[in-house]
Amino acid sequence: MSQIDRTREHLIETYRKKAKHYDVTSRLYPAPGYPQKTQRLRAVRALGLRAGGRVIDIACGTGLNFPLLEQVIGPDGRIVGVDLTDAMLARAQDRIQTNGWSNVSLVQADAADFDFPTEADAILSTYALSQVPECAEVIAHGAAALSGGGRWVVLDLKVPGNTPGWLAQLGTAIVRPFASIDEWIVRRPWEAIHAAMQEELADLSWTELFFGTAFLAAGSRGLGPSGVPRST
Repeated sequence: MSQIDRTREHLIETYRKKAKHYDVTSRLYPAPGYPQKTQRLRAVRALGLRAGGRVIDIACGTGLNFPLLEQVIGPDGRIVGVDLTDAMLARAQDRIQTNGWSNVSLVQADAADFDFPTEADAILSTYALSQVPECAEVIAHGAAALSGGGRWVVLDLKVPGNTPGWLAQLGTAIVRPFASIDEWIVRRPWEAIHAAMQEELADLSWTELFFGTAFLAAGSRGLGPSGVPRST
């Protein structure tokens, strides 16, 4: 089994175990008191969505972003939630039914293999894309599917620059139950995400959050001189 396959199996096993209580335990991720909800709201705002917008939530998990998205797009909008793990999608479906949303559809798929629907207004991924070994390819595939001016936003964790050794070790110990952290640190996926978004999107913005432990990256699919979306 390749390293990529081992990483994928680790993610499936981990999130199947955590799905039932994920909405509670995620509040402790990556550490108790971490401003996760505030960062999610900031990411949704960066999408630039309007009422009736069409958005894809990559690695949507239990649907924690759905209420924030629904507030913006309303009943005439559309959400497609994509996740690798069946148990997480089951919890997302419970959330959809509880709230009576008829404009949310769920797809079980690996982000690396997902066939993005064309003409999406926005794509969002929060605290998840860095765990996908092929994260750069996911950025490229998503960018190609966006409508002209459509937005790609990634909110995720990273290792802060110039981190004291003791602090890095503490952070690693906290996050290890949620991810294959050692491989993640070596791979440095936030760098791959930054490079891919810079390559595939226009007007990329990159903001480090909470002492450099997270980043918010946002860019849009540019338009050519005739107003037609640029090919990627």
